[in-house]
Amino acid sequence: MIHVALVDDHSIVRQGVRSLLQAQPDMLVVGDCDNAAQALELVQKTRPHVLVADLMMPGHAGLDMIRRARQISARTQVVVLSMHSNVAYVAEALRQGAIGYVVKEADISDLVLAVQAAAAGRSYFSHGIDQAAVQRYVQIASGPHIDPLETLSARERQVLDLVAKGGTNMEIAEQLNISRRTVETHRANMMAKLGLESQGDVVRFALRRGLLPIEL
Repeated sequence: MIHVALVDDHSIVRQGVRSLLQAQPDMLVVGDCDNAAQALELVQKTRPHVLVADLMMPGHAGLDMIRRARQISARTQVVVLSMHSNVAYVAEALRQGAIGYVVKEADISDLVLAVQAAAAGRSYFSHGIDQAAVQRYVQIASGPHIDPLETLSARERQVLDLVAKGGTNMEIAEQLNISRRTVETHRANMMAKLGLESQGDVVRFALRRGLLPIEL
């Protein structure tokens, strides 16, 4: 029996995923929660075979949560369930210790297969994720030091500057004349490349790199 823990801050998503996994004859959901701090406590308490986790949540940074969960319970494999499928985000999740990655737009059978694969120690990616590109990114990021700013696209750099200045996704979308969803994608990509997890991290990074006046 595969013991599964679940963390997602959207109640409807969490309940739906729990029902899906609980209906599988080879799976038992040992607990669920809505933030990363509780997820780490749940891993400590239940030592599940698989932790299914979204990364955009309150509390501890999502990517850091993967690393810490693996430190707490070496047997616990992490499958990310996320709306983001860009290469940098997937690659950073893998670098922190995730073994599987499923986008929320995927078929529900993908998540079942991902959990089964993770429990057996095998990686799994839902359709639409460019695994070759992800592996190239991981290799580059693990190689000789590269200034992370140099990895940002022009648009990602614009989003970095605007996020650092306190802009919301909607405000940035209006200023750049792009959709809010596109801003969310660029923002997630930018933060993954820079290893940042919150707006506060972005502000501190910008200050360190001289991208903001020091008085801010």
